[in-house]
Amino acid sequence: MTGSVQSDLTGIERTERQPARVDIYDTTLRDGSQLEGISLTVEDKLKIARQLDLLGVAYIEGGWPGANPKDEEFFARARSELDLEKSTMVAFGSTRRAKGKTDTDPTLANLLRAGTSTVCIVGKTWDYHVEGALQTTLDEGIAMVADSIAFLKGEGREVFFDAEHFFDGYRRNPEFSLAVLEAAAVAGADCLVLCDTNGGSLPTDVERMVSEVYDHLGGPDGTSAIGVHLHNDTGCGVANALAGVRGGASHVQGTINGYGERVGNCDLVPVIANLSLKMGVETIGDDNLKNLTNVAHRIADLVNFAADPQQPYVGATAFAHKAGLHTSAIARRPDAYEHVDPASVGNGTRFLVSDMAGRSTLALKAEALGIDVDGKVLGDITETLKKLEYDGYHFEAADASLELLMRNATGWEQQWFRLESFRVNLDHRSGSGVRAWTEKQVEVETEATVKLWVGDERIVATGEGNGPVNALDAAVRFALRRHYANELAAISLTDYKVRVLDTGRGTGAVTRVLLESTNGQETWSTMGVSENIIEASWQALADSITYGLLHQRS
Repeated sequence: MTGSVQSDLTGIERTERQPARVDIYDTTLRDGSQLEGISLTVEDKLKIARQLDLLGVAYIEGGWPGANPKDEEFFARARSELDLEKSTMVAFGSTRRAKGKTDTDPTLANLLRAGTSTVCIVGKTWDYHVEGALQTTLDEGIAMVADSIAFLKGEGREVFFDAEHFFDGYRRNPEFSLAVLEAAAVAGADCLVLCDTNGGSLPTDVERMVSEVYDHLGGPDGTSAIGVHLHNDTGCGVANALAGVRGGASHVQGTINGYGERVGNCDLVPVIANLSLKMGVETIGDDNLKNLTNVAHRIADLVNFAADPQQPYVGATAFAHKAGLHTSAIARRPDAYEHVDPASVGNGTRFLVSDMAGRSTLALKAEALGIDVDGKVLGDITETLKKLEYDGYHFEAADASLELLMRNATGWEQQWFRLESFRVNLDHRSGSGVRAWTEKQVEVETEATVKLWVGDERIVATGEGNGPVNALDAAVRFALRRHYANELAAISLTDYKVRVLDTGRGTGAVTRVLLESTNGQETWSTMGVSENIIEASWQALADSITYGLLHQRS
């Protein structure tokens, strides 16, 4: 049951039920934090909430008050420390207990104590769960939902009802599932959120079922809005959210970057972008849409997960082009190989330079960097690049090293320091044969000495660290401290990766070291390649410091 369709300016067919606007409801702070490996402090949660407000989501689900001390502290601090400008904070909980009373129910009391104007409660809409998990009657299951919503509405709250396991329940006993929704609507629920709790539904199922519920409850004139809450267990979380909107849902719940239990919730990042840019549905507003990339990456940092480079719209490679055919076409027509303007979501076009790239790619890269290159220099860079990539360099993963290579080809030389020599000493003091898992502690000390020139001044400095790269970094910083103290203080290494390139040579193999660094505003990657892992590390480290100094002083 899909109804008639019409086309909007994007060319995407628009159903008669599709709303003009959808409220985005973020549950990263609760559902998202259930992903294995995520453990948010209260301070983390406050910072994420500020990012979500910056993005302009309609609702931020802060957690389950009373469930743990962390959420109790969060709601207490949120009231005094969060000054939300665009978003509304939501407290989450459940219906009253079976055969209990609303005015004495501890969960409902905690919801009210959280002090939010909006609350969201979860209740059963699958008869199997009511009778099996709650071990009560279907009539009591319906009453638990209706009584709880009526109580919270009577306390002046906006109330959302998360219809748990709705799609599974509706398949097996649609009469009961609809009866729960009807009771929730009559009790005053502002939004009925249909949840694919097990994440097993497909887009055709979601659109059909949402459409049927939408029609059953009165369509646009119904007393309660319809929402969807999708999980991604089939890999269809985002598609299911879009299908739900086509079916009439005007409220979508999900998490930034798709964090959540098992394989995650539907990712609000492409949901927001697709609704806004492809389906002509208003979500967070065009001005806020430009914050999408930065917010997605910032929240990834806060949960201590690496941002997915291939994430649609906001990933580092979402608008990255490597093949020479693509880049030459983009030089003439920017939209030739990009489905939307990257700037619309705060991202940008990137031209990856590798042995597959042609002169047009290098020319575009040089233009983007503000480097003047003539035809001969461009040819020299192309040949040098192909030779270095044959030797093991991988410049598409190290933009900063590529920029320095291109600048050097034009005759540019960095003026901050030059290396005379370095030495790294490692002392293993715990005795032969001792391993990390034995009772005796392994003691390893690393010391690095560098001899550098800054102008006409020769500097010898020593640094200690928990490994050769850390020790070299400490030595260089100590050597340059009098000349570039403020600049170096802003530069920090955030990641270190090593890859063995020719495994057949065992411990004598060529290694490639990739360093990621940041100054708090920009992140860059540099690279070194050598049979000696310390030399490869030095190359990457020297490039990292040089790039950081270049861009702080330019």
